[in-house]
Amino acid sequence: MKLPILIHPDPRLKKVSAAVEDSSDALRALAANMLETMYDAPGIGIAAPQVGVLTRMVAVDCIKEEGATPRPLIMINPEVIESSDEQNVYEEGCLSLPDQYADVTRPAEVTVSWMDENGNAHRETFDGLWATCVQHEIDHLDGKLFIDYLKPLKRQMITRKMVKLKRERARA
Repeated sequence: MKLPILIHPDPRLKKVSAAVEDSSDALRALAANMLETMYDAPGIGIAAPQVGVLTRMVAVDCIKEEGATPRPLIMINPEVIESSDEQNVYEEGCLSLPDQYADVTRPAEVTVSWMDENGNAHRETFDGLWATCVQHEIDHLDGKLFIDYLKPLKRQMITRKMVKLKRERARA
């Protein structure tokens, strides 16, 4: 089931999400719904707060090549446990900030630990787009958006555009 995606500014997007204590059927259903919502958007990542659920869970899949096998990952309580000194700049976007993009600098490589929707522990090192995406989604769990890395004027300009978009959608 596709879920509605919150659009910035929304106070829920700025809150720190609660840790997940254990896996459940409801959690697995949320994971499946988040993946469906992300693919439909289309996007490469989505965090539970973006669908109004303040819990530490993200869905990512950075395989974008036509015909390539998807690699959907559900990460529960994800945590960056190591990050490289080397930095990467990627033009980031966000499903909660439609059609808004900006260059963000983040560590080029990160090692992340997490639990999947069945309670299995994982640890993996990501680089390139995967590293950027995972860090972006984990930021959502801490109430941080990619625009928080931008200079105040650019951040305010994007926020004003989102307020206008929400007004237009409310009228439609």
